Amino acid sequence: MKILLVEDDELLGDGIRAGLMLASFAVDWVRRGDLALAALADHDYDACVLDLGLPGKDGIAVLQQLRRSDNPLPVLVLTARGRREDKIRGLDSGADDYMTKPFDLEELLARLRALLRRSSGMTSPVIRHGAIELDPVSRRVHRAGEEVHLSGREYAVLLDFLTHPQHIRSRSQLEDSLYAWGEGAGSNTIEVYIHHLRKKLGPGIIVTHRGRGYRLGEPGQ
Repeated sequence: MKILLVEDDELLGDGIRAGLMLASFAVDWVRRGDLALAALADHDYDACVLDLGLPGKDGIAVLQQLRRSDNPLPVLVLTARGRREDKIRGLDSGADDYMTKPFDLEELLARLRALLRRSSGMTSPVIRHGAIELDPVSRRVHRAGEEVHLSGREYAVLLDFLTHPQHIRSRSQLEDSLYAWGEGAGSNTIEVYIHHLRKKLGPGIIVTHRGRGYRLGEPGQ
């Protein structure tokens, strides 16, 4: 899953990006509000972590413009503005959650997981599909009660399919979900990950739609 991080503080942004990547998120990072709007116009994201005090365009203006375009992207505001009226303005401008700095990284990750769960229409923190269970907190996967060890990329591919269960995912969509800007994917990298997932979780876990992409198989396949 891919996160847009909008943070102008280099040291803080670098730490947040590292924490998100360790949690298996792909992260695009911009330092200006106007560049955030450009990124949102050109790329698909699963969520956005947005500072408010930004050069180029203030975070509130970014939020308002995003919502005026009817973009439902989950947005978590992460800011030093901690007054009651700031929080009310941020939430009323379209933020889905609001955290103040300084903050705890684990709490940020938990809030992001909750946002992503709600935006996917899921109620349980553990994602289940037939005999397969994926726990986004521990990043562990079980099949019929037995733990299955996946690499970080294999986990990310599986999570993408489980959070888009009714969709055919093209190769470019999967690459966008897995890689941040500047991270090139090999010519057959996605196919390799899907091959490994089929080998570890069963051949029917992912179905090929020739010329279109891949889809999560029916439970029990």
